[in-house]
Amino acid sequence: MNEIELKELWKSANEKLEESTLIARKNTEDITRIKLHNFLSSMKPIKIFTLLAGIIWVGSGTIILSHIYVYAFSEANKFLFFSAAIQILCTLIALWIYLYQLIKIYGVNIYDPILETQEKLVQLRISTLLSARILFLQLPVWTTFWWNQAMVADWNLLQWVTTISVTLSFSSAALWLFFNIKYENRNKKWFKLIFRGKEWIPLMKSMELLEQVEEYKVV
Repeated sequence: MNEIELKELWKSANEKLEESTLIARKNTEDITRIKLHNFLSSMKPIKIFTLLAGIIWVGSGTIILSHIYVYAFSEANKFLFFSAAIQILCTLIALWIYLYQLIKIYGVNIYDPILETQEKLVQLRISTLLSARILFLQLPVWTTFWWNQAMVADWNLLQWVTTISVTLSFSSAALWLFFNIKYENRNKKWFKLIFRGKEWIPLMKSMELLEQVEEYKVV
């Protein structure tokens, strides 16, 4: 075998190797897209259920509060009224975020470019953390809805100290969670305790899959 034949053989082998590599990368991307689509699809039922349940909760609560405001506000327990109003407002904001997430999930096409899909997943991640932060802001009002005007006249110092301490504790926890729920803390135990299940794990697995594809491309 002469030198020219060796060069041709070497060139042919390189071309076949490059072709095999391209096919392998294409197959890896296709498999990744299918897995990613399955992960995101698994998030749909819980988000749809939460959205529908939230709409019923907010709708019924709004109707009740509106009736109280129009017909019985002067006699109503103001602590209960405003606590419920804050809770409904926080839930309503979270519902809008859930609707936004569902639109994003349904908008992810299996044939979208990897970079475009990554951007959508980042937006889903940000909105998921934001909805949790907003919902945790409700914590203090769960300690104030039962307050009433009779407390001012009938309670002693110990009762007030105990009640205010509980409310302040819940307020501190709500603010701490609001400012500390962020992606950088995802590996901490308290974060993993909060974020688990179908609303978070499939999203993280989807992002990990795309990162693996990017690493494979670099290699």
